[in-house]
Amino acid sequence: MPHAVHMAVPDKNRHDRPERSAAATLRGLLPYLWPRHDSRTRLRVVGVCLLLVAAKVATIGVPYAYSRVIDALQPAAGRAVMMPLVLIVAYGLLRMAAAGLGELRDALFAPLRYRISRIAAMRSFTHMHQLSLRFHLNRQSGSVTRAIARGTEAIETLLRVGVFNVAPTLIEALMVIVVIWRLFDWRYAVVMLLAVAVYVLFTIQFTSWRIGLRRQMNEINSEASWKALDSLLNYETVKYFGNEDHERRRYEDAQHRYEHAAIRTQISLNGLNFGQAAIIAVALIAVMLMAGRDVEAGRMTVGHFVLVNTYLMQLYMPLNFLGSVYTSLRNSLVDLEHMFALMDEQADITDAPGAVSIPARLDQAPAADIRFENVHFSYRPDREILRGVSFHVPAGHRVAIVGPTGAGKSTISRLLFRFYDVTSGRIMLDGHDIRTLSQAALRGAVGVVPQDTILFNDTIGYNIAYGRLGASQAEIEQAARLACIHDFIMSLPEGYATRVGERGLKLSGGEKQRVAIARTILKNPRVLVLDEATSALDTRTEQEIQSALHTVAANRTTLIIAHRLSTIVDVDEILVMGQGRIVERGTHRALLARGGVYAEMWAVQAEEEAAAT
Repeated sequence: MPHAVHMAVPDKNRHDRPERSAAATLRGLLPYLWPRHDSRTRLRVVGVCLLLVAAKVATIGVPYAYSRVIDALQPAAGRAVMMPLVLIVAYGLLRMAAAGLGELRDALFAPLRYRISRIAAMRSFTHMHQLSLRFHLNRQSGSVTRAIARGTEAIETLLRVGVFNVAPTLIEALMVIVVIWRLFDWRYAVVMLLAVAVYVLFTIQFTSWRIGLRRQMNEINSEASWKALDSLLNYETVKYFGNEDHERRRYEDAQHRYEHAAIRTQISLNGLNFGQAAIIAVALIAVMLMAGRDVEAGRMTVGHFVLVNTYLMQLYMPLNFLGSVYTSLRNSLVDLEHMFALMDEQADITDAPGAVSIPARLDQAPAADIRFENVHFSYRPDREILRGVSFHVPAGHRVAIVGPTGAGKSTISRLLFRFYDVTSGRIMLDGHDIRTLSQAALRGAVGVVPQDTILFNDTIGYNIAYGRLGASQAEIEQAARLACIHDFIMSLPEGYATRVGERGLKLSGGEKQRVAIARTILKNPRVLVLDEATSALDTRTEQEIQSALHTVAANRTTLIIAHRLSTIVDVDEILVMGQGRIVERGTHRALLARGGVYAEMWAVQAEEEAAAT
């Protein structure tokens, strides 16, 4: 099956925004290439430019020295015997200088090229972490990482192609035309200038048309690959219904269309190559006819005849790659525009000027006090999620929030963590409006054990230590003991060095939750949020984890977003939510005695648990 060829295509997940021009995109690259406060980088750029010009001067001198050698070897030249030897040595030294200066230029520019790519990648990556949760929920993570990766590659490609291909070719073409004008007359310079201009315009126009053909070929190839993969992944379904011939026909149709698209693409490449060769051939014929007539009339030597021809051929060699260079530059500009567009995204949540810092860990300060005061919030203007929610969690107390799906329970935890800002009202932590706190201080003081624990594809030890980077092995193991997972870890052949797999898939749900609990214990926050931390587990595993959750909640202000009501019977207060409001509140006993919404939920869950047993 043919391999897909990468073509830059617009990101479907991009927000509507004005398209950047190529000039604007290149201007965005200039601060990386010419940083304001980095004299060493600027000096290196200047050195690369000087070497570039010097290498091209030597390159232009090579044909000239060669033509002088030819003239010196003519019988009627009347030169001394040593003259051709000196010219031959000069010719060889110029070739050596051209090669050496070019390689020195590449060596001097390589650290700069890769450093700029690294800085751009790091700035993009850092900026993505500064953007709000709203941005990441509206985008596919894969599209974001691809945009960063392709943008970084685009910077490297633009610098490499621009410095090593485009700039040298333009400089060489300009030098050759000037030299020809000075050595001969304006007619030769005009012919060469016209040849280069026609060559460039033809190549760009033809290549632009070919890009459409190539993109169509790639799309058909991707379709064929997708159909083959989809069919093989659904092997059993294909067999169940006996549709092998149908799958074969679908795949054959895609491959048939790919074959025709590939043939058109190849023929278009042949047309491009022939057109380029024809333009150069016509220019060569014109120049050689003019030069031949001047030689015949005695106005030009044989060496100069060779010189004109050599200069034109010397220009043709780098121009021959103009089509692929143009395609590469065009794709790189698109990819770079995508990355810069991500960099232009503004964060919804930012620190206020003079943001306040508060102690984060429980060993630094007592448990914190939480207040929600008439909080309204909506993800979209036309749908309000929270409608005047007010409650108080005194320091060291435990409050649970229950209610049906969509009532706004998890939204409360996101607002407390300041993934979003309230539409109106305010959230207070230790007497501070959380919007006046620095995000680092707020999120350091609040620990979360989520329902869906996502682990890094690293070791168990690393995932626990993520709660407090720099913690000692003894502290990591103590946190694991309190989370009732230390014995399990030690039973594994590699212990804490055991890798958990992508998203923690090598661990069971209960094991992942225990790792998450251990991570939060190690963080030692003053406020704990349990966001339906056991709702995805079976009853037995949930009961085993409850003791670990009680341990991590000890002496902390705890907000529990619960699904199973049996896990919150001993909390200080239960808030029952419905349609974005608190419809009931009280202790477990009081709410059951009231016989309202909570009592009904309790009865339904009791019936479900009885039926399950």
